[in-house]
Amino acid sequence: MKQYILNRLVSGIIVLFGLSIFTFVLIQMIPGDPVRTMLGEKATKEQVELLREQMGLNKPISVQYIDYVSGVAKGDLGTSLKSGRPVFVEIKERFPATVKMAVAGIGVAIVIGIALGILAAKYQNTIIDFLLMSLATLGMSLPGFWLGLIVIMLFSVKLGWFPIAGGTGLIDLVMPACTLGLLCSTIIIRLTRSGMLEVLSNDYIRTARAKGMRESIILFRHSFRNVLIPVVTVVGLQIAGLLGGSIIIEQVFSWPGIGTLAISAISSRDFPMIQGITLFMGFIYVTVNILVDLLYGLVDPRVDYSALREGAKS
Repeated sequence: MKQYILNRLVSGIIVLFGLSIFTFVLIQMIPGDPVRTMLGEKATKEQVELLREQMGLNKPISVQYIDYVSGVAKGDLGTSLKSGRPVFVEIKERFPATVKMAVAGIGVAIVIGIALGILAAKYQNTIIDFLLMSLATLGMSLPGFWLGLIVIMLFSVKLGWFPIAGGTGLIDLVMPACTLGLLCSTIIIRLTRSGMLEVLSNDYIRTARAKGMRESIILFRHSFRNVLIPVVTVVGLQIAGLLGGSIIIEQVFSWPGIGTLAISAISSRDFPMIQGITLFMGFIYVTVNILVDLLYGLVDPRVDYSALREGAKS
């Protein structure tokens, strides 16, 4: 297991290194002068050249990248062109709000997704199954911004139950969390249903029913436990995406998280902030994927990490 963890850490570092190169090169291809954007159009040529020299932007691209990677290794993601503050500090300030929304959203998704997935599997090929699968398919097709606007129109404008947007309290969290939960639950519903149907067709489930075992025990103790690994994998990927900032939902509900910060950085051509957020999101994905892999052993003791390691090499 230790060797497997070490291999995953090494592969994660390689992924982040490749991501840093890709992001750095892509930023260089964006038209526009970040220094001119920072100083404004009225700045003189001398002022622009002076600031470019201070920021090291007059150096060759290769030297700029080495300086950037050296700074990242020391925890320095650069300085925001818009605010003049360290990128890491701004991300650290926004991250708690993103974590709050991600945890609430994925909690709603897990409850809805697993419950409805098991229900659909139990009543396979009935009207209940048809309605639940239709709703799941519809949910996967809905744009996030559209669903968020509908939620605001219904529960804020029409009913007045919740504030429209902009706050960070628990009452302000309800609508964005429920919107995220509904969007993320659709794939969990379908995955849980398909896994449950496969398990419920096994002989040992028929034997348990023949012995008169309660249906709730069959569904949750004997069936659902064997479906956990694919569900954990999908939930892990969703958590990673949400912790990296759900850009659309945060923007719709004016939630002050990583996603809103990313939109602001893109619109203002804040290149260091864009690089920092991209690298931070990559770090979140790598970390969560490693944690999910380790969670497999807790979910299913039969997991053989040596086999996983060999499979990754092949």
